[in-house]
Amino acid sequence: MSSPLPAHSSVVVIGGGVMGCSTLYHLAKAGVSDAILLERNQLTSGTTWHSAAQVRALRSTRNLTDLIRYSVSLYSSLEQETGQATGWISKGSLSIATNKERLTHIKRQESLAHLFGVPAFSISRDEALERWPLMNADDVVGAVWSPEDGRVSPSDLCAALVKGAKSRGAKVFENTGVTGILTKGGKVVGVETNQGTVKCDAIALCTGLWSRAAGAMAGAQIPVWSCEHFYLLTKPIAGISGNMPTLSDHDNHLYIRDDSGGLLVGCFEPMGKAIDPDRLGEDFAFQLLPEDWDHFEPMMINALHRLPALETAEVKMLLNGPESFTPDGSFLLGETAETRGLFLGCGMNSVGVATGGGAGMALAHCIIKGHTPVDLHEADPKRFPDCFNSVEALCHRVPEVLGKHYEISFPSRQMSTGRNLRKTSLHEKWEKEKAHFGQFYGWERPLYFRKLTEPVMTFGKPDWFDQVGREVAQAHEKAAIFDQSTFGKIEVEGKDSARFLNRICANNMDKKPGRAIYTAMLNERGGIESDLTAIRIAEDHYRLFVGTTAIRRDMAWLRRHLGDAQVSLRDSTQEYAVIGLMGPDTAEIATRVGAPELNELKYFEAGPAHIAGAHIRAVRISYVGEAGWEITCKAENAGKIYDALHEHGALPAGIFAQSAMRIEKRFLAYGHDLDTGISPLQAGLDFAVAWDTDFIGKTALEKQKDIGEANRVVTIILDDKNAIPLGSEPFYIDGHIAGKTTSAAYGYRVDRPVIIADCNHADARTQGARVDVDIAGKLYAGQVTLHPAFDPMGQRMRVSSPK
Repeated sequence: MSSPLPAHSSVVVIGGGVMGCSTLYHLAKAGVSDAILLERNQLTSGTTWHSAAQVRALRSTRNLTDLIRYSVSLYSSLEQETGQATGWISKGSLSIATNKERLTHIKRQESLAHLFGVPAFSISRDEALERWPLMNADDVVGAVWSPEDGRVSPSDLCAALVKGAKSRGAKVFENTGVTGILTKGGKVVGVETNQGTVKCDAIALCTGLWSRAAGAMAGAQIPVWSCEHFYLLTKPIAGISGNMPTLSDHDNHLYIRDDSGGLLVGCFEPMGKAIDPDRLGEDFAFQLLPEDWDHFEPMMINALHRLPALETAEVKMLLNGPESFTPDGSFLLGETAETRGLFLGCGMNSVGVATGGGAGMALAHCIIKGHTPVDLHEADPKRFPDCFNSVEALCHRVPEVLGKHYEISFPSRQMSTGRNLRKTSLHEKWEKEKAHFGQFYGWERPLYFRKLTEPVMTFGKPDWFDQVGREVAQAHEKAAIFDQSTFGKIEVEGKDSARFLNRICANNMDKKPGRAIYTAMLNERGGIESDLTAIRIAEDHYRLFVGTTAIRRDMAWLRRHLGDAQVSLRDSTQEYAVIGLMGPDTAEIATRVGAPELNELKYFEAGPAHIAGAHIRAVRISYVGEAGWEITCKAENAGKIYDALHEHGALPAGIFAQSAMRIEKRFLAYGHDLDTGISPLQAGLDFAVAWDTDFIGKTALEKQKDIGEANRVVTIILDDKNAIPLGSEPFYIDGHIAGKTTSAAYGYRVDRPVIIADCNHADARTQGARVDVDIAGKLYAGQVTLHPAFDPMGQRMRVSSPK
């Protein structure tokens, strides 16, 4: 007979898949010995038990990669610790390319692997064939070999994790379903189950397919939905002896490995099949979904091409098991915005087993310490707007997310489903201007204008290159309009507003009304949680302008630190539009539209005016390195204000032009150049630090200052005009890795490719240093400058001739 539930547990883990088991293990290992795990069926039920369990280390960022490298280390050592085998097999993985663009893609991955310290090597077709002799390699043009990748037995892994957790005092309760989550004052205080109630301080929600419904019990929005996932299993095949590497044939949407002497052939087909978790039912544990040979047939044809031996192989089964996906293909890890103490470890997008060891460690750390061990903004649950939690949006989006799993990661790639969820008040204007839209936090934003055809996805020179150049020229030589309405806007009001913001923000926020302040919000470690611009409208009223994707995260951060301050916080994003008017003709245009007082504003000054009979508030700042204003108005007035500006010569420009210009000016962007792992001192933003105020993170910054922590951010201007850097490339000095590019674009005003980079090599942080940037395995020479490539006075950097 199982033991009764405890009356209280510090942390309740809900869900007994790999994420739940790993989180419990790491909580117990960290000393939370009273942690418990509740599973309504049995451990590994739902998704974990039928996972193909590939473990491939390389991901898009160092920190995500390190999570899987931690998993590899854990999985290979758990047996020694617990006596329970995990089935860890390290035979490597082989990624093949059958066309030029795929080859560029895997070579970019190889370059990234070198930066992160992950072994990966380009090999020839013949060398690939030696590693996978059953493969038809006639159409293979190249491959990358990753020798340390492997796979694991999911059920054995969970057994080992649970054994390790129990040995440290943690407990597991199977056949214990959670029927309710108790909250008080916006914080979790307990769970109700079919076996009784448990009071708790925190909950780790690791509920896989059912996470959306589970989160709703605590008032949290969790945009997770399930898709059917297929793999074929055969009986033993001649030529397979022992274990082989995993073969990744992503051009054909396939992954292939040996399985008990036969083959396992899985796919991420171009468009998946969504399935409502409610259709599965609460008792869905170790069941499978019906075989669907009609749906799998195109993948089977691809598999027969790659593996001729399949023609005579005897099929065991076509396994069809559900897996959970999020709207952007990245998992959810961290505390929710809505409910304090509710932590998510779900929506794993078919990488649950690979990531589970490291992700469980990170989630446990987040629960205990209040933050993840490293920056994981890509997995922050607060990155989605409400509109993505609707059943309709998820049903449309997640099948495409599954299909994108193996698609080439082209620059500026966009989703085609789940679109037009949010539109700015100028959307119809942009449609008439033939805008090509991209989606950001659910918003449709113009990437560029005058689109005649759909853009061709490529790593080469894009077909919109000249149009973006024309938009940059418009802003540089005349006047351009940028729609910045999607910036998050937060009204901070109350008598303690200045005192509160001076505690939250690193800059001095107690400026007189009419002033704008650029600042960062820091964590206790000195890392940047957000960067923003604030306008002090009145003594007791500030308006904060934060990043488009940051509004939910920043509101949660502000609320968390509100304390007893007499301050109200309100998200006013949709109430206001923001029009960026930039370029040398803006002063004349302001006069012509009846707002000459704008010309009296100094840099970082804000003031009211009227355009087209509508009240506006303009601030003299620029994100593109040209003179102008960011003009805030009521959303319903944006159209007539735009018409007035357009009538006097201002033309629209899109995000691609804005990004190119901000990179030339070395204005940093959160999520690219800034995150919680870099401080203002390291990012060259110490000008926005008020050392005479008492702000969160000040002690950490003072320690950095004492040890001489220096600016790591540099600009690199490449010699070759035809080079196409994208960001996330390693760069070298004298053959040694010097750092990583964080943002890149063609600098139309300097007529060279321009890069912002995070440099960790002292020799490369010197003016004029010569470096080489690795773009898909080819080195491109460039020169470092410690200044912007272009400044607002119209002067470009002098670039010396290559040595």
